[in-house]
Amino acid sequence: MHILFLTQILPFPPTSGPKVKTWHVLRYLADCGHKITLVSFVRPEEVPYVDEVKKVCAAVHTVPVGRSKMADLYYFLRSQVTGRPFLVERDDLSGVRSLVYQIVSSQAVDVIHADQLTMAQFAFPLPVRSGRKPFLVFDAHNAVWTITERMKENAAFYLKLPLILETKRIMEYEARIVRDFDATLAVTEPDRLALLNALHQQNFEGPVPISVIPIGVDTRLIKPVQQVSDSLNILTMGTLYYPPNADGIRWFIQEVFPLIRQQVPAAKLTIIGKSPPKDFLKLAANPESGIVTTGFVPNLDPYFAESAVTVVPVRAGGGMRVRILEAFARAVPVVTTTVGAEGIDARPGVEVSIADSPSEFASAVIRILQDKELRERLAVNGRRLAEEKYDWHVVLKELDNVYHELAGIHSC
Repeated sequence: MHILFLTQILPFPPTSGPKVKTWHVLRYLADCGHKITLVSFVRPEEVPYVDEVKKVCAAVHTVPVGRSKMADLYYFLRSQVTGRPFLVERDDLSGVRSLVYQIVSSQAVDVIHADQLTMAQFAFPLPVRSGRKPFLVFDAHNAVWTITERMKENAAFYLKLPLILETKRIMEYEARIVRDFDATLAVTEPDRLALLNALHQQNFEGPVPISVIPIGVDTRLIKPVQQVSDSLNILTMGTLYYPPNADGIRWFIQEVFPLIRQQVPAAKLTIIGKSPPKDFLKLAANPESGIVTTGFVPNLDPYFAESAVTVVPVRAGGGMRVRILEAFARAVPVVTTTVGAEGIDARPGVEVSIADSPSEFASAVIRILQDKELRERLAVNGRRLAEEKYDWHVVLKELDNVYHELAGIHSC
């Protein structure tokens, strides 16, 4: 089967949630013997990794992309005129449209696999070759409208109206994509229900196939680390230019970490992630803050080994937190919120600790710092869960059913 795979981020190296998900999907489809033609946005720092992606794809086509605040302002204003979501306007690159049109016109393509919401726009309108259209698969990493919906709850007053309008546009757009594609993949049951809710809100009727396929991690590659036994270090990480990630960590810094330091004065916080906000850097510059920012690091294992607990303080977001799964795979205890744990079948107090208020979150972290038995139990159970339920070889078997139902051909 020839699959035209469209993605907005080069999926190598798999150093963030979207990259991890996309990389394993590509690997799985390639292992199943399918021919994959990849069309991807590429940023300057990603160019050196194109050759790695070519190892699992028959062909890789890239379109350079850059970001700037002035350009974002232009796309935001344009979205007010077109009625399309800002994210869709921003990513509507003519170079991608031309590439997709050329490939579908000149080659027999069986499936177009659109990875994330903004890539779905390139799946149509397209030429019909030999009287047969490619099947369309929408791989929704998140129900995106729920992210902006949650963001407005904690946003400054002047951002609330723009977020309300953007949520409405995204909901309408997601509903149309789910309706018009042959199959949709969601990573969690809450996301599946949110996409169905978007359809309902737009009065779309009729059956829509939405399959839940969780994100997986490579538990053969990611091994348990040997943690420092007396560590009082707290680890958190994320793509820090992504607003929901920065918002959650900022909440932890301001509302939770001071409560922890009141009872455990020697506690430290290490923040890992690309492009940390200026306020994070300013705090870390003060040696009395107990906070360290590293920026991007190529190898997370030493930082997990030096920590006692990983915190994933998510207040707004959708999909699944790969950060949690990667901590599980390394046998490191995790404290997260109810939102952070969405889509992961982890039991509170067994594989994960869940808390939502600042005082409860602080107490959960302190218990792990001070209770070695609890720390070890969470670590062992988390690793077992990652191996048995969230290894990529396990979770992606459901792709077989999706592709078989579309084309009558088993994926593997």
